[in-house]
Amino acid sequence: MKRMLVIGPVIVLAMYGSLAQAVELMRWERLPLAVPLVIDQERMVFIDEAVRVGLPSTLTGKLRVQSIGGTLYLRASEAIAPTRLQLQSVATGEIILLDIAATSGDQALEPVRILRNTEVQVTEGEPSTAPIAEHTPIPVALTRYAAQSLYAPLRTVESLPGVRRVPLKRRSALPPLLPSENVSSTPIAAWRLGDYWVTAVKLRNRGAETVPLDPRQLQAQLFAASFQHAFLGPVGSAEDTTVAYLITRGAGLEQAILLPPPATRGDDNES
Repeated sequence: MKRMLVIGPVIVLAMYGSLAQAVELMRWERLPLAVPLVIDQERMVFIDEAVRVGLPSTLTGKLRVQSIGGTLYLRASEAIAPTRLQLQSVATGEIILLDIAATSGDQALEPVRILRNTEVQVTEGEPSTAPIAEHTPIPVALTRYAAQSLYAPLRTVESLPGVRRVPLKRRSALPPLLPSENVSSTPIAAWRLGDYWVTAVKLRNRGAETVPLDPRQLQAQLFAASFQHAFLGPVGSAEDTTVAYLITRGAGLEQAILLPPPATRGDDNES
C-alpha cells in the first residue's frame, strides 16, 4: 500500500491566509473569454505577464482599466453592452480577447485567472529533472507552487526549477473523493516535478451542513494531500468551495482514484 504524507491545511493557510478568496479560472484557447462586470465594483484579472489593453472608443468614460504587474483592474462606472477588449503581451505580442459587459448588481464577482498552455508540457513517460531547494520535500514544494499559481499574484509566485504544467486527462467531475459527504470534486489544473504530480481539485459542498476536511478521509491512493481551507461551509455560503492539492507519484490523479465498489444485486429468485 502506498504511503500517504499528510501536508496539513494549517501549512497552506499560514502561507496563503490572505489569499483565500476564490478565483474563477478561465483557459485561453483562442476563443474570447467572457468577463462580466458589476457597475461600481472592481474586478481583477490575473495574467502571467504584463499586457497592453486595447480599449474601443465607446468605453471612454465608462470603464477604468489599470494594468499592474500582470494584473488587470477593471471598474465600470455605468452599464456597458457586450464589448471586446484586446490584451497584448508586452513580451511576445500575443493577443488575448476578453468580452466584457457591465450591469447593475450587489453581488461581488470573483477575480479571474487566465490560464494558458504556453509552458513546455511533458508526457507521463518523459523524464523530467527536478532540482528544488535543499531540504524542501518535493510534495511540499509542489503544493506550495500550485497554491501560489492559483491564488497569489503572479509576480509573487516562487520559481520552482523543473516544474511543468501537464494537461488534464479528465476535466469533468470525478468519482466522490469524500464518499461519506455530499461534496463534488472537479480537477482544474495539474503540475509535475520529477516523479511527482500535484492536481488541484475544486471541492464544492452540495449539502446544508458544514463539512470538516481531513486528508485521511479522501478515497484515493495519494502520496500527500492538503486543502486550501480546513472546512466547507453549507451550500450557498461564501465558504462552500475550496481547493484540494493532491500529490501522486508515478502517474497522475486519474490512476489514483478508488472507484466505489459495484452495487450488490440480490438473488434473482428472492421474492
